[in-house]
Amino acid sequence: MVFFVLPLKAQLFPEMIPIEGDTFLMGDETNTGESDEWPQQRVWVSPFKMGKTEVTVAQYSEFCKDTKRSMPAAPPWNWNDNHPMVNVSWYDATAYCAWLSKKLGVSYRLPTEAEWEFAARGGKYRQRSLYSGGFEVSYLAWNNESKTYPVARKYPNELGLYDMSGNAWEWCSDWYGPYHAGFKSNPVGPLSGTFKVVRGGSWEDENIYCRISNRSNYMPSGRNIHNGFRVVAAFGL
Repeated sequence: MVFFVLPLKAQLFPEMIPIEGDTFLMGDETNTGESDEWPQQRVWVSPFKMGKTEVTVAQYSEFCKDTKRSMPAAPPWNWNDNHPMVNVSWYDATAYCAWLSKKLGVSYRLPTEAEWEFAARGGKYRQRSLYSGGFEVSYLAWNNESKTYPVARKYPNELGLYDMSGNAWEWCSDWYGPYHAGFKSNPVGPLSGTFKVVRGGSWEDENIYCRISNRSNYMPSGRNIHNGFRVVAAFGL
């Protein structure tokens, strides 16, 4: 099996991939998903940029050093620079986005759930895949494992995005809630709620949780060794 290898020197800031806007069907299209993946809804997503990988330990560590924050408790396998950052709450992730925005002069934030799914599907180049990038999960995702792995070591999806299935669950900006049928333009989820959406599955999860349309949720203040994040920014910046 061929894996892709990042340069040895860790990148201090996320590399961004431009994603063209389009309309897509959001939700389960295989009739094998969970009840919260229905009904499918037709959604327009405007152009944006997304991090090529999940925010890494090295990138989050730079944020902590610059803001004099303490790193979260390390996972059992300890911190490794090119692994996805985990053990971060939704509030930690949004604080990182605010810091990155100020640092680079670009408005960064967490993706909406619609943006996340659109990007995971491959944007306008999507191929109706079950996982992000194809149907063979072992080529695409670190899952059914005992720890995280370096980002961008398996195959990317059609947009050049890595690890959108597996490695770490990724925080989205939306409050978790049910889907509703009908066309939507750039939806941002419910106005309030108790839990925030996480997407993509993690290093420990079975294949079913790494499907593109699979949804989960977590308390925004909660931290665990499965949850990480990636950032988005306005298109053209």
